[in-house]
Amino acid sequence: MTRTVVASATKEIVIGFDQPFCVIGERINPTGRKKLAAEMAEGNFETVKADALAQVAAGATMLDVNAGVTAVNPNETEPPLLVKTLEIVQELVDVPLSIDSSVTAAIEAGLAVAKGRPLVNSVTGEEEKLEAILPLIKKYNVPVVAISNDETGISEDPDVRFEVARKIVQHAADYGIPAHDIVVDPLVMPIGAMGTAGQQVFRLLRRLREELKVNTTCGLSNISFGLPHRHGINAGFIPMVIGAGMTSAIMNPCRPQEMEAVRAANVLNGTDPNCSEWIMTYRDHQPAAAGAVAAPGEGGASAGGRRRGGRAARRSAG
Repeated sequence: MTRTVVASATKEIVIGFDQPFCVIGERINPTGRKKLAAEMAEGNFETVKADALAQVAAGATMLDVNAGVTAVNPNETEPPLLVKTLEIVQELVDVPLSIDSSVTAAIEAGLAVAKGRPLVNSVTGEEEKLEAILPLIKKYNVPVVAISNDETGISEDPDVRFEVARKIVQHAADYGIPAHDIVVDPLVMPIGAMGTAGQQVFRLLRRLREELKVNTTCGLSNISFGLPHRHGINAGFIPMVIGAGMTSAIMNPCRPQEMEAVRAANVLNGTDPNCSEWIMTYRDHQPAAAGAVAAPGEGGASAGGRRRGGRAARRSAG
């Protein structure tokens, strides 16, 4: 059974097909959050601290940490800011972290200060990126997110995206990195722009599990980009991707509707034995008052705009 082990200084988590779904909190990311970006650039980490605590309290298994506050000179500005952010977050919470950057120097700097066994987010199928990131993964003995795009961009053909994932797994093996330390992001497209996006990712997930035997992740809210009442789509998507084989997702755990879907899927998938987590969480649950009006949907990044330099979006900034 494929098991990807991540850890903080005090807590170990296993991502796997027989494990509860791993919720990777997305909120510590200034992409699309101008106020947060400005605060971090000024050395103000109060929102970062609040977001870290709130996500863990809401049930996040891990936290993603991104410090890409500007596209100007990221090779110089991002490494020290990412280091500072990681140090603050890992002193505040005990969950494992994901080091999220498209800047190799920032990833290396983050790995040097990270405690435990963090997840690196990410590497693509581009040869230059593979040669830069995989040696770091081997050196620090950590798992990595493999994004299914390469020099040709993001293909709309799911078979092409599968082959990019296979290429990354094979290249990693050349460095002595086992497949269980590769967590593939098959790239979720917005269903409002591509009507087959859901079917594509379900098919990809089954192939990734059965043929490559790797764990998987995605930017969950990308599926609903551009649609009204996004949380309803996201909540419906969660049990379907889990059923198809997805084992983690980068998402906002502070959205109750989506976390309910995660916990329910764990119950139905047999990864919440005796419904223990469900009962502990909801035994005193009070339903919302009849006629209550839901908050309007939050905005987010599309598949083309999350990362600098053409990296695909994988999460809402909301």
